[in-house]
Amino acid sequence: MWYWWFEKSIPKVLQENNIDLFISPDGFASLNTSVPQIITIHDLGFEHFPEHVPFLVRKFYRYFTPKYCEKATKILAVSAYTKQDIISTYNIEAKKIEVVYNGFDTHLASLKGGTQPVQAERLVPFRGFRGEPYFIFVGAVHPRKNVLGLLKAFEHFKATFSHPHQLVIIGRKAWMNQELEDFYEKMQFKKEVIWIEKIERADLIQLMQQSFGLVYPSLFEGFGIPIIEAMSLGIPVICSNVSAMPEVAGNAALLVQPDNTIEIATAMNELIINDVLRNDLIAKGKIRATHFDWNTSAEKVVDIIKTFQK
Repeated sequence: MWYWWFEKSIPKVLQENNIDLFISPDGFASLNTSVPQIITIHDLGFEHFPEHVPFLVRKFYRYFTPKYCEKATKILAVSAYTKQDIISTYNIEAKKIEVVYNGFDTHLASLKGGTQPVQAERLVPFRGFRGEPYFIFVGAVHPRKNVLGLLKAFEHFKATFSHPHQLVIIGRKAWMNQELEDFYEKMQFKKEVIWIEKIERADLIQLMQQSFGLVYPSLFEGFGIPIIEAMSLGIPVICSNVSAMPEVAGNAALLVQPDNTIEIATAMNELIINDVLRNDLIAKGKIRATHFDWNTSAEKVVDIIKTFQK
């Protein structure tokens, strides 16, 4: 269907309507049109972790994405890391690629009532809440997000340090693999893990804002929006030191090796015992979050679009 849409349907519509410019915000393009095209590449995770992508999808992405990058008149990359990844992986000229950062909902930081506890009746479906402090993870449960590594780190954290903190995972179990399922079922501290698959946006924001810290040990990210969302809400962040995450986090997060569960657990403990560090990360995070704004990104895209005017 992707092939038919972009190689048959889209070219027909572009021609019939005499379109000047085709903009694709999710990495797709059409190889069957002469209309100038701008495409956005969020990441090349399927190149680095092909085993995390279904076979047919992987084959499609790996075959067509380099062709799309060659065909596109301009490529928007959501981070400098992604730009360099496109250059080195597909041998695309640097001048063809513009970095346009992702943004976030800037009203989050001033969300009225955001510091108030989520109403008790809303937490009824979320078994396990005891009113203890908790770390939080937000994201789809995909192997690339390293939720298995997070659970292993939390298990080590609970077994090693005497802290009451729980772990809240907010994410759809769309890609639960057997290894993750098996580990979760056998966890010594399974009851300390609160898994929420579906939640209203307002409740999600409040749960983030009331958390002790975000733990985001992803294996690969083209950007990592939860990092800046947490920072904007005044939540200290622990995230991976790979791909685009150090670029996004700057000096406002504890960076860890995603495959080192002991290092992740130690970082969680450090946030608890070191108030100076915690407060410093919160302050730096609020400043760091101001660097990413959808309006700024939109203005840059508009400027790029204007260069196509006849």
